[in-house]
Amino acid sequence: MTIAQQERTATAPPGFDVEMTSGLERFSAQHGELTLTSVFQPIFSLSHMRAVGYEGLLRAHDMLDRPVSPLDVFGEAARVGDVLQLDRLAQTLHLENFKVLGAEREWLFLNVHPGALTDPYLSAALLATLKRLGLPPRRIVLEVLEQRAEDLERLADAVRQFRERGFLIALDDFGAGHSNVERIWQLNPDIVKLDRIMLSHAAHRADMGTILPGLVALLHEAGKLVLVEGVETEHEAQMALACNADFVQGFFFGRPNPGAADATHAATCISELTERYRDQMEARERRNASRLAPYLRAFERAAERLAAGEPLDEVCWNFLALDHAARCFLLDGKGRQAGRNVVLRADRAAHETRFLPLADAQGANWLRRPYFRDAINSPERVHVTRPYLSINEALPCVTLSVATRVGAQTCVLCGDIDWIDE
Repeated sequence: MTIAQQERTATAPPGFDVEMTSGLERFSAQHGELTLTSVFQPIFSLSHMRAVGYEGLLRAHDMLDRPVSPLDVFGEAARVGDVLQLDRLAQTLHLENFKVLGAEREWLFLNVHPGALTDPYLSAALLATLKRLGLPPRRIVLEVLEQRAEDLERLADAVRQFRERGFLIALDDFGAGHSNVERIWQLNPDIVKLDRIMLSHAAHRADMGTILPGLVALLHEAGKLVLVEGVETEHEAQMALACNADFVQGFFFGRPNPGAADATHAATCISELTERYRDQMEARERRNASRLAPYLRAFERAAERLAAGEPLDEVCWNFLALDHAARCFLLDGKGRQAGRNVVLRADRAAHETRFLPLADAQGANWLRRPYFRDAINSPERVHVTRPYLSINEALPCVTLSVATRVGAQTCVLCGDIDWIDE
C-alpha cells in the first residue's frame, strides 16, 4: 500500500481498505465474510449528451473471490434483521468511492431503504459522512426504493426534510411493486425512474408503446423529471427518445464500472442515436403526409360544396368512400353537433353497435376537442389532429376539421379517419 493509500485508509471509517482495481483506486469494506465495493453506472441526459450522474451499485465477493449477487447479500441481511446496517454501509462505501471518482458536478444516485430515511441515527450518519467528505447534499439524489413503507406519512415527512437540506429525491422502480402514482403524490420526488419492465412491455406491445409517451407527459405535467432505466438495445433507446424522457440509464449507454464514463463515446453514441431518430421521424412524417393526401383532397372538396349550400349528407360521399374514413359531422360555432354522424358503410354501422349508447351524437358538445378549437381559431383552412382515442369506437383516430360559413353562420365540418399504425 502506498503512503497516499495509507493516508486515505486512515481517514476512512473503520473496516475500510483502499485497493487498486484495473489501475483505479477504490475503497472496499468487510461485511462478515464478504468483501464489498462499489461500481457506478452512468446516467445520461439525452439533451446534454453526457453523463449527469452515477448510480452507486454494490459488488460483493466471498473469501474465495467469487462474486455474490447483491440481491443475495441484502436478502440474507433482511433475514437476520441487518438490512438497515448493510444499507448504511453501502451508502458510506459509495460515497467514499464517489469522492475518489473525480466527478466534479455530476449527481450521485444512492439507493436508500425507506427505513434508513426515517431512522434519526442513520440520517445523522449520512449527513456526517457528507460533511467529512466535503460533498454538498445537492450532489446527492436519494433513490427511495420501492419496498413497502410501514408508516408512509413518516416517510413522506423524512423525504421533505431531506429535500429541505438540499438533497434531490428520486422514486425508484416506478410501475413495479409499491411504486405507483399514489406514491408520487405522497413523496413528491424530483425524479421518477421508470422500471425496466415498463420499457420492455412498450418495446414488445404496440398498446404499451403508445402509453409510454403519455405517461412521461403526465409526470412532466406533475413537475417530475423522468429517467428511463434498463435501456439495453437500440430499439429501447429509440423509445426513450420518442417518449421524451429526460434521462436514460442502461447497458446500451454505459455499463457499471469503477471509473467515470467515457465522455467522447457517450456524446458520439447519443448523437448518432438522435440522428437516426430524426431520420425515422422524417420518414414517418412523409408516410403520414402521403397517407393523408387523398383524405385532405376529398375533405377540402366537401367543405367547398358545403359552403356552396349543398347538404351535409351529399357532400361527404367522396371522403367516406376512402378506405379508412369513418364519419363526417357538423358543429355550430359553439361546438354543438348539428345532426347525426354521416356514415357510409354498413359494416361501420354494425361495428358501432358495440358502442350503441354513443351512436347518436346529435346535440353533443365537442367544444373541448382540439379539432374544434383549432378550426375556430384559424378558419378557412383544414386542420389535422394528432392521433387520439375516438369516443365513438375506442379506436385510434385522426380528425380533419375546417371552419367555414354555411349561410349566415360559422360551422365546423369534421371528418374522422381510423388511424391504425401501418
